[in-house]
Amino acid sequence: MKAENSIPHKVHPVDEVLPLWQLGVYGFQHVLTFYAAAVIVPILLAGALGLPRNMLEHLIEADLFTCGIASLIQSVGFWKIGVRLPLLQGVTFVAVSPMIAIGVAAGGGVEGLHQIFGAVIVAGLFSYFVAPYFSKLVRFFPPVVTGSIILVIGLALLPVAANDIVNGHGPRGMEASVDMKNVAYGLGTLGAILFMQRMFTGFLQTVSVLFGLVLGTLVGWFMGDVHFDGVDTAPALSIVQPFHFGMPSFHIVPIISLMVVMMIAMLETVGDVFATGTIVKKSVTPDDITRAIRADGLATALGGVFNSFPYTCFAENVGLVSLTGIRSRWVVASAAIIMMLLGCVPKLAAIMTCVPLPVLGGAALAMFAAVAVVGIQALGQVNFEHQGNTIVVGTSVGLGMLLVAQPHITDHFPGWAQIIFGSGITLGATAAIVLNFIFNSRTPPAISSEGEVWNVVTQVSREPDMLSIRQ
Repeated sequence: MKAENSIPHKVHPVDEVLPLWQLGVYGFQHVLTFYAAAVIVPILLAGALGLPRNMLEHLIEADLFTCGIASLIQSVGFWKIGVRLPLLQGVTFVAVSPMIAIGVAAGGGVEGLHQIFGAVIVAGLFSYFVAPYFSKLVRFFPPVVTGSIILVIGLALLPVAANDIVNGHGPRGMEASVDMKNVAYGLGTLGAILFMQRMFTGFLQTVSVLFGLVLGTLVGWFMGDVHFDGVDTAPALSIVQPFHFGMPSFHIVPIISLMVVMMIAMLETVGDVFATGTIVKKSVTPDDITRAIRADGLATALGGVFNSFPYTCFAENVGLVSLTGIRSRWVVASAAIIMMLLGCVPKLAAIMTCVPLPVLGGAALAMFAAVAVVGIQALGQVNFEHQGNTIVVGTSVGLGMLLVAQPHITDHFPGWAQIIFGSGITLGATAAIVLNFIFNSRTPPAISSEGEVWNVVTQVSREPDMLSIRQ
């Protein structure tokens, strides 16, 4: 008996606390991957509402600071909040158009921010309290649905990386001619990452993305395309204060609009949680979904208080976990602390902005593709001899790619419809859930109890050879 008690308990890689220097390096890699996507939302919003530069700077600082808090809540967790997986949180892009509409309808400027932040707070609280009920719907998320959603997420993100490579104007930016220098930066960064992945093992292999980003930035600086002038003019210290722009205001239409946004964000969170569970080889249960959505809701409510926006899990960083194989959630916790420091030390944030977007795009190309591969692996558990499964996967991926190929197809849809159909990820996820219910609901289940159903839903997370993306 004594001998049995002396056997050390093996820590799951998700819970492993790495040496401090590794936490710092891997966390910094997460932040570099995340940074461009993190700041684009306040930039778009400030431009639409006509906010001056000093307000934009504060919105970026508040966003980074609250991203750090949100990521700590999700990765470290407390009580029944936070899924405790290596999931980094960021502002959901689904909220961009509705928030711009809310702010413009309020007259723009600070008054527009008041209505946005009020709606964000209420929508966050709504998400927090509805989490236990939403998690019960996950019985409608068998592998054919979760695999389709994860695949759509990965494929839908690839054009973001591609547009960053060619022009840096974001996912909807298009241009007739392409600057081949930008293409060289992007493909050069991708080549550096692949070189590190192929030629090295261990630590050097796991920091391949960081190596590619740093190398690409240094080459850009040598070529005269990277400038550090903004670092000198940035303040040394800035404290993020609650309600910096004044007390929020609460109006029913903006609140309902962002509540719908949070329901869509819940679908994205479910997909990201299942994807991460597959990558780190850890089963996902209904309680995990509840804790993840609660964390989103709490972070979103705090976002409204700290002058920021709705939060959800970031698929970009799910791809980084897959590509590097570093599964410790404490790495994300260290990234969260770095982000909070960036929010309070603008000079550090200014250094981060010097990484050229084509360089970020080259790194993102590898990571987003890795997310799609996770979706393909999940679909490997699906029986495609059943025609309903073929229809679910094919149609959901097809609809998701429709909006990826033609992002302006919904420009003339009503505002409420744009919230639902304005994103390839949202449309693909919704289609997968609805079509699975239509085509597979009459199929007799092989098992009946809720626990056994969950064994089927999460069997992909326990498959011993699932994490072979890098091989």
